[in-house]
Amino acid sequence: MHKGSWKSRRHGRRSQRQNPWCRQHGSNERCNTGAQQSPQDSGHSDEDTPSTSASTAGTSSVPDLPGYYFDPEKNRYFRLLPGHNACNPLTRESIQQKEMEHKRLQLLEEEDRQRKKIARLGFNASSLLQKRKLGFLNATSYCRLAHELRVSCMQREKVQIHSSDPSALANDRFNLILADTNSDRLFTVNDVRVGGSKYGIISLRGLKAPTLRVHMHENLYFTNRKVNSVCWASLNHLDSHILLCLLGIAETPGCATLLPASLFVNSHSGDRPGMLCSFRIPGAWSCAWSLNVQADNCFSTGLSRWVLVTNVVTGHRLSFGTSSDVLAQQFALMAPLLFNGCRSGEIFAIDLRCRNQGKGWKATCLFHDSAVTSVKILQAEQCLMASDMAGTIKLWDLRTTKCIRQYEGHVNEYAHLPVHVHEEEGIVVAVGQDCYTRIWSLHDAHLLRTIPSPHPTSRTNIPSVAFSSRLGGSQGAPGLLMAVQQDLYCFSYS
Repeated sequence: MHKGSWKSRRHGRRSQRQNPWCRQHGSNERCNTGAQQSPQDSGHSDEDTPSTSASTAGTSSVPDLPGYYFDPEKNRYFRLLPGHNACNPLTRESIQQKEMEHKRLQLLEEEDRQRKKIARLGFNASSLLQKRKLGFLNATSYCRLAHELRVSCMQREKVQIHSSDPSALANDRFNLILADTNSDRLFTVNDVRVGGSKYGIISLRGLKAPTLRVHMHENLYFTNRKVNSVCWASLNHLDSHILLCLLGIAETPGCATLLPASLFVNSHSGDRPGMLCSFRIPGAWSCAWSLNVQADNCFSTGLSRWVLVTNVVTGHRLSFGTSSDVLAQQFALMAPLLFNGCRSGEIFAIDLRCRNQGKGWKATCLFHDSAVTSVKILQAEQCLMASDMAGTIKLWDLRTTKCIRQYEGHVNEYAHLPVHVHEEEGIVVAVGQDCYTRIWSLHDAHLLRTIPSPHPTSRTNIPSVAFSSRLGGSQGAPGLLMAVQQDLYCFSYS
């Protein structure tokens, strides 16, 4: 008798320790959502007992069970396995990917269906005109709000790319695009399927409605090394070269290469007067070209705990020691300063009048909480825009060294992502690690537009964008170019 009582008590304790929300059904590892009760403890049948999870499925109070996932469509729990598993593909990563793809398709459908969008509540074309006529808006505010309204109404169109090798366009995936100063050329880095990278220049002069056609100029220059950073360089004339920072592999050291743009534009080898210039600079994370007269014909490279400023003509170098890896750089145009963003979150300026770590070369110091991936100096050189790997975008006042504005919504966890500032239109553009392109108002940090990627989201297929007020040259119209996988899209002003 005592033995039977002991067994029943042990059975009762064991049933209490079991998960009340789910039970396993065979080898498929699935769980019911109803709360399972022991027949001895409950006088009601399973049909009479309401399911706790089912009753809360329509709300946000569904219990979060460790190791299980609740599917609101099927109204039940499913067991999760860590990582990728061939036997059971239901993993947390696959569920997140499915939810992201569902959200992306919904946003794409809304973008195609809703032709007229409103960037700000109460501001449309007619209300802007009326407020302008009544004197409620000055000319500056009216132009800024009109730009914001047109940005919110941009429509996506696919661009036709013509090339001498169409098969390469179908196989090579865009890694990044970079517009030159006049926005009539795009420098492209494409990942080749067999491994490595290929470079090209796209002429944007044919980018006119209704048929958007551009031509890709290729060359035979091919490298199997990763491109860490790239910028346009003005050696012979404005944007005459492209500066590339290549990562070293095996016994081949890293280098900084000046690639003449004339290698791409002309089709005959006899018409290529430009020459390659390569500088042995191992482990360069970032680069920048100087348009400042006090650092003429110079470029900088950000290394691990070093900054090098190299004169292309003389070969003379200035070196500055830092406490962290330098991931972003930009020269000021008027002041002799070089701004740097570090992995430690520090942003500092180097006074180029000081030579080789002389005292007082560090002019300005700002701090982010995460690794800085992009720095942009505004035209008046009184403010600086910076973004980091925590998804934070801040506008800093360089005179007071205080943050005056923060732009919310950007997504980044570890990627080296740029931020684009366009003061003429008063907008800020950035692509997040979630593959969404976000556009903010530079004036008040209001989020104007969120553009989903035309292709399924992936950490390896983050779009690369270029915005300009004159796409295709001085006669061009404002718009946004987006390169993702093998396709190029144009979001032009309507």
